[in-house]
Amino acid sequence: MTTVTTANGADGAPGARHARHARHARDAAGASRGTDPAAERLRRWRLVLGGEGGGDGTGCALGGTDAAMDRTLEALYGSAPGSGQGAGAGPGGGRRAAGLGGSAPQIARWLGDIRTYFPTSVVQVMQRDAIDRLGLSAMLLEPEMLEAVEADVHLVGTLLSLNKVMPETTKETARAVVRKVVEDLEKRLTTRTRATLAGALDRSARVSRPRHRDIDWDRTIRANLKNYLPEYRTVVPERLIGYGRAAQSVKKEVVLCIDQSGSMAASVVYASVFGAVLASMRSLDTRLVVFDTAVVDLTDQLSDPVDVLFGTQLGGGTDINRALAYCQSRITRPAETVVVLISDLYEGGIRNEMLKRVAAMKASGVRFVTLLALSDEGAPAYDRDHAAALAALGAPAFACTPDLFPDVMAAAIEKRPLPVPESFAPHGGSGAAS
Repeated sequence: MTTVTTANGADGAPGARHARHARHARDAAGASRGTDPAAERLRRWRLVLGGEGGGDGTGCALGGTDAAMDRTLEALYGSAPGSGQGAGAGPGGGRRAAGLGGSAPQIARWLGDIRTYFPTSVVQVMQRDAIDRLGLSAMLLEPEMLEAVEADVHLVGTLLSLNKVMPETTKETARAVVRKVVEDLEKRLTTRTRATLAGALDRSARVSRPRHRDIDWDRTIRANLKNYLPEYRTVVPERLIGYGRAAQSVKKEVVLCIDQSGSMAASVVYASVFGAVLASMRSLDTRLVVFDTAVVDLTDQLSDPVDVLFGTQLGGGTDINRALAYCQSRITRPAETVVVLISDLYEGGIRNEMLKRVAAMKASGVRFVTLLALSDEGAPAYDRDHAAALAALGAPAFACTPDLFPDVMAAAIEKRPLPVPESFAPHGGSGAAS
C-alpha cells in the first residue's frame, strides 16, 4: 500500500501515517485475537491511519496496549492537533517537530517504549525516521542517549557524520556502539567471505603440471575433448590443468575505492568490514582508499574496521577521477588486480578523465568493478549516464547487497562473468557481466 484513501476521499489525509511504517505498526500489533474479523480489521486500520477520537472515520477506539502503541507512533508520524495537515507537516507546510520536543529524558522514554511495542527491525526503522524527521542528531552527542538507542548500520552512519563535532565525553560511547555493530557484521559476513574467496583464489592459481590432488578435472576434460576415443568412451588427457595452493603466497591484489559522501554511509560501513576481512587473508594484498574531494589511504588501519570507520569523514564532495588516479598509481601487477569502486557516480571532478582512467586500467589487465551501493537499502540513486558509460567500457555498474559481495569478488578474481542483479541489466548485461 502506497496511498491511503480515507472516508473523505483524500489521498494522504490528515493523520495518515507514512504508509510503510503504518504497515509495520499493523503487523507489530499482532494477529487477530479471536475477535470479530470486521472489528479486527477496523482496529488495524485505526493503527494504520492514526488520528484523534474515531480514527479518521473508522469509529474504532483504542485501549490498553493498542493505545500506548498508537501514542508512540503519533509522537513520530502524527500531525499537530488541529493543524489539518498531513503527517510530518508543520504550520508553514514544512516538516513539523512532531511530539517528542527537545527533552532528552522524554526522548529516552520514547526510545524505551518503541522497544517495548515493536520488534528490533521496526525499532531501527523508527529510530532512523526520528533522527531524520525530528532532528535528533544533536541528541546523539549525549552518552546517555547513545546508550538508549538500538545500534544498527544506519546509526553508525549518523555517528560517523557527527564524528568531528562529537565531544570527548561521547566518543568512547560512540566507539562502543560502532564496535558492537561491526562485530555483529563480522560474525555474519566473515566465514562465508573467506570460504568463497579461498576457493576462487585456489582455482585462479592454475598450474600446468599439477599434482594429482590439484588437478582441475572439469577444465582438464574440456581442454582435451579433441582427444576423445569413442571405442573406449574416454578422453586421453594430454594436457593437465590444475590449481595450486593460493595460500602459499599473495596471488591477487584488491583495491577498494570508497566514496565517503553522505549518501554512501551504509556502504562505507559494510566496505570497511569487508576490507578488514579481505586484509586478513594472506592470499590477498588489500588496499582501502576513501575519498570525497580529497583522497585518504586507510590501508594501515585495516586490522581494525572501527579505526577505519572513524578515519572517514562523511558528507564531503566527490572527485572520483582524483581517487582513481591515486589507486592507479599504487597498482604494481595489473593482470592480478581487482579494483572495486563503490560510489553513486555523482562526479564532481573531470568526467572524461575518469572514464579514460578506467579504460586505461582495464586495458592494462585490471578487473574493474563499480558498485553503486554496498548495502541492504534497495535500489540506490545514482548517475545513470556515468553508469552507462562505464558499462560501455566493460566495467559493469550495479548495486550489491552484503550477501552478494563475496560472490562478486570471487567472480572478479577468477575473471568470469559477474553476478549482476537483473534490475541492473541495462548497465551490466542480462543478469551477468564480464
